[in-house]
Amino acid sequence: MADWAVGFSEERGAERVLAPPLTFDFAGGSWDLSRGARVVGILNVTPDSFFDGGRYASPEHAIARAETMAALGADAVDVGGQSTRPGAKAPLGAEAEWERLRTVLPELARRLPIPVSIDTYHAEVARRALEHGAAMVNDVTGLAHDPAMLDVVARSRAGLVIMHSIGGPAGLHEARTYGDLGAELLAFFEARIAIAAARGIPRERIAIDPGIGFSKRAEQSLEALRALPRLAALGRPLWVGASRKSFLTSLANRSVDERLGASLGAAVAAFALGARIIRAHDVQETRDALRVAEAILARSSATPRTVPIPS
Repeated sequence: MADWAVGFSEERGAERVLAPPLTFDFAGGSWDLSRGARVVGILNVTPDSFFDGGRYASPEHAIARAETMAALGADAVDVGGQSTRPGAKAPLGAEAEWERLRTVLPELARRLPIPVSIDTYHAEVARRALEHGAAMVNDVTGLAHDPAMLDVVARSRAGLVIMHSIGGPAGLHEARTYGDLGAELLAFFEARIAIAAARGIPRERIAIDPGIGFSKRAEQSLEALRALPRLAALGRPLWVGASRKSFLTSLANRSVDERLGASLGAAVAAFALGARIIRAHDVQETRDALRVAEAILARSSATPRTVPIPS
């Protein structure tokens, strides 16, 4: 990615005040996100995920897909053992979820030159994944489902992605009503970050995800993306996954197989609004789009671009 500095700031008259460099720490490494965005490839080893369900359910196909994504420039691979799409089958228990992952995840951690993230809300699955080499935990319930998750992550050196959602696994896609969604997201993450920090997870190991498509209708997902500059005020990396999701049909009425263009539009817009970690199915195309966005939006490393944060 482009070698340039970017900071979120407030303008005080003619003075430009930049935030400290933004990093995301995880087991075995750290990303300096002031030097450009990162792309996390999506790998679902499930029979029923909304886009790639069944394609990578066998260990051989899953490993080959992850190696391809790494070769195409993925900065990490996020591996999930159960679908959280709208209308998915009843949530799996931890043992059934791990059964799908146990022959895949250890091999990925051993073979890949990039970190592996485990997409789970079960603390026991996270524990086993971390023991087998995973570097990050991505919890789509925002730490609400399994009370043991915090302790599992705290005992490791793993990075933690906290996603906004309401209702736990069975209610992730129920319609919700919000007043000021941006303010509610801000309060949600302030509370979750404080809880995680109190349990021994340093802020430097936390990223936040506004949960596009989770507990949100299409317009609410758009509103969540518009709120990214407000969330950036928390000083933690913004992780955004909008790839091929159904909310995009409100703007581009395409089937899931035809949503690449809409997904790239969402990724570039999220980047321009402050997101620095983009979770995507289409790694190469997303990287290319972000490179172009970085080149256009960057002024120079000596004069960092600033993004005003609404009060």
